[in-house]
Amino acid sequence: MATLPRGRSLAPRHLRLGVNIDHVATVRNARGTAWPDPLRAALLAEAAGADGITAHLREDRRHIRDADINALIAAITVPLNFECAATAEMQALALRHKPHAVCLVPEKREERTTEGGLDVAGDKTRLAAFIAPLTEAGCRVSMFISHDARQIEASARIGAAVVELHTGLYADLLADGHPDLAERELGFLREGARLAAAVGLEVHAGHGLTYDNVGPIAAIPEVAELNIGHFLIGEAIFRGLGPAIEEMRRRMDAARA
Repeated sequence: MATLPRGRSLAPRHLRLGVNIDHVATVRNARGTAWPDPLRAALLAEAAGADGITAHLREDRRHIRDADINALIAAITVPLNFECAATAEMQALALRHKPHAVCLVPEKREERTTEGGLDVAGDKTRLAAFIAPLTEAGCRVSMFISHDARQIEASARIGAAVVELHTGLYADLLADGHPDLAERELGFLREGARLAAAVGLEVHAGHGLTYDNVGPIAAIPEVAELNIGHFLIGEAIFRGLGPAIEEMRRRMDAARA
């Protein structure tokens, strides 16, 4: 297994925005038609300033489907972040398509969305073997984890290039009216981002981010990218996808400045 690499400088001043288009596919699949088209959403997101597109291909294909991945690979010009579980089927698909990034997430059939983070520390041997061929194929492998130091250090040891810190608890605490607890969780996320950068990992963050809570996460200097989906797709109903993304971009930039 890889040794912990040396630390590196903070993330660039420009904070990247990855737009997750999964729930455009959720709406499409509710009627079993071809509309709305996730590829069209991806192209609109590009035009609105998204730095990348995220798509989660689940085992049960509840939203994104294989044909969506094919279409995205062929058409978008920004990087594709292919979210998936660490299964043999998903590894084979990633090796066939060779997306810019592969983000490994925990996945359960009964959950509505990705809950919690991967237990990298408890599954080091299997995950190291899983990501090795992806890295050799040129994919940047990311681990979707909590801010726990054990998970961050384990991610570095198995050879991941990136960690995406799960911001869901922070978002939930704010939404439920617990600002003090949310501030405490934010402190843990800041510590996790510092540790991840110190051991040579690029730091991303995401889950549950909205206009109201994105600022403090965007202001963490080690964070290089935010991945946001459900809120932006929901907001697009009221203001359109392009304006929804542009407003998120504005708030991220303001917080970073």
